[in-house]
Amino acid sequence: MSLRALRYRFLWRLRAPIGPGEIRRVERWLASARVFLAIAALFTIWMNPGEILYSPWAYWLLGFYIVHGVAIMLLLRLRQQSTTSFRILVHCADIVWPALICIFTTGQGSPFFLFFVFVLAAAAYRWGMWETVGTAGTAVLLLWAESFIFHLGLVAWVDSVLTRHNLPLLRVDVADFAPKHLFLRSTYLLVMGLLLGYLAEQQKQLRAEKAVIARILGRARVEAGLTGTLQDIVSELLAMYGAKRSLLASQESNSHRVFVGEVETAGDGASGFRWRDSSARDRETYLYECPAQMAYAWRINGGASEPFRVLALDETGMKLRNVSPASFNVLARQHAFHSVMTVDFVFGHEWWGRIFLLDPALTGDIEEELRFLQELVRQVGPAVYNVYLLRRLRMRAGAVERARFARELHDGAVQSLIAVEMQVDVLRRQSASTSSTLTEELSRIQGLLREEVLKLRELMQQMKSLEVDSRKLLPFLGDTVERFQRETGISARFVSELEEINMPPQVCRELARIVQEGLVNVRKHSQARQVLVRLGCKDDRFNVIIEDDGRGFPFSGRLSQAELDTLGKGPLVIKERVRVIEGELTIESTPGRGSRLEISVPQKREAAYG
Repeated sequence: MSLRALRYRFLWRLRAPIGPGEIRRVERWLASARVFLAIAALFTIWMNPGEILYSPWAYWLLGFYIVHGVAIMLLLRLRQQSTTSFRILVHCADIVWPALICIFTTGQGSPFFLFFVFVLAAAAYRWGMWETVGTAGTAVLLLWAESFIFHLGLVAWVDSVLTRHNLPLLRVDVADFAPKHLFLRSTYLLVMGLLLGYLAEQQKQLRAEKAVIARILGRARVEAGLTGTLQDIVSELLAMYGAKRSLLASQESNSHRVFVGEVETAGDGASGFRWRDSSARDRETYLYECPAQMAYAWRINGGASEPFRVLALDETGMKLRNVSPASFNVLARQHAFHSVMTVDFVFGHEWWGRIFLLDPALTGDIEEELRFLQELVRQVGPAVYNVYLLRRLRMRAGAVERARFARELHDGAVQSLIAVEMQVDVLRRQSASTSSTLTEELSRIQGLLREEVLKLRELMQQMKSLEVDSRKLLPFLGDTVERFQRETGISARFVSELEEINMPPQVCRELARIVQEGLVNVRKHSQARQVLVRLGCKDDRFNVIIEDDGRGFPFSGRLSQAELDTLGKGPLVIKERVRVIEGELTIESTPGRGSRLEISVPQKREAAYG
């Protein structure tokens, strides 16, 4: 049990390691306290020399200790860092010193007993509970060793040697090292070491918890977006608890859509976040009704009827009794694990969900780990929700600004260009009977103006934010193709083999943009007279086809997206948009006779693009 607790302590230290600057500050504080305590002791024996039995050897020891403390202070001022070996050496000297000075004192009531308190406090400040208890134990061993040596007659022998050389006697009260008195002093030291170590350990754990929460709060960045922020935060949880896999299930409060994300740690420590395909059983599997806000379940060997045992806590951190493990049985059918830790979260009034850490390496008290995880999620949740709100606000603000700019273009530059084009058309008609050269030049200028108007309209169309979903996609594509035919004069037709589609909004938006981009390319480069846009479904995949009878691409045959990337051919914008929705692009080209673009997208549900 002690080894487990020791490992638990080191786990918290790794979560919030102490930096070199903080180590130097602690050593400087201890060095100042060491000198101050030595000077106070010197003042004490000056006021009452009886405290050291009037022994000059105690004065010399105390003077040496003061010099020793000042030297340590100077070294800490001159050195850029405090090494581990230096701290251990200084700590060993601090342990030996009280054992030496106590030879000349008059029991545990002596003010020099504070040197024992100092060395215990130093161990607590530097390290933690077990080092402090170990320091107390070492001091006790030194005291008992001195008692054993004194009762062997060492003091009398040393006094005889000092007498022969005309030196002052030690003046040691051997009776003070009797087992009865020494037992009481040892008890004081051990109890004080345990108390100071426990308080230091709690303080360091609290500091580590705050440092962990602050570090994870720093992962909530608007630039990373909601998915990137969730990936960073869950990856931190995986590293902190030693789990290899995590699941995040969430749901909008005003809908029944359930989104399930997964983060898995690879062998090199990297992690990736991906949204899983949703199913009708996601709510039952992940967002089941449970009175506990956090729980830990572990598999029981030989448990046939109930293979899991559950430790559950409510929102106040109180332990719940008789929580059914049935929900974990359902989860175990979907994912293989021996233990799982769960915690609920709420993002404002719009989102709620649950985090699952599969096979965490918990080394301390499970209830405390659950309470800390609850506190962490409670403090990080508002930061993640702020990222969600800021991203949505930015998108809406950008959409409003783009719409305003598009209106300005439509009411300003586009109308002016159309008016100029109409005036040029009038001049061209009037000059038809006088000068053929002037008529041709005016026709060329009119064509340029018409081309610029079309470019501006395409730009305005791209600037508008698309609010396209499964219900709006078919009418939107029909209107887009009809507008293309009306503005360019190219015969265009839209054919849909589907009456209804069930497609994620992001896929709908990207397909709409792909069709727009494809029609722009047809107008600019193909010199086609006819265009056909077809939407269909085959082998559980949506297919969008854009066909024209124009010049075609500068290659002949049928190329896949991988072949297009290798050869550096194909429209870049369309290829990028196809990658976003995990689709496949195939281009079939016959130079001089036309081309055919086919975009194939898997039929993923909405959660895959949450």
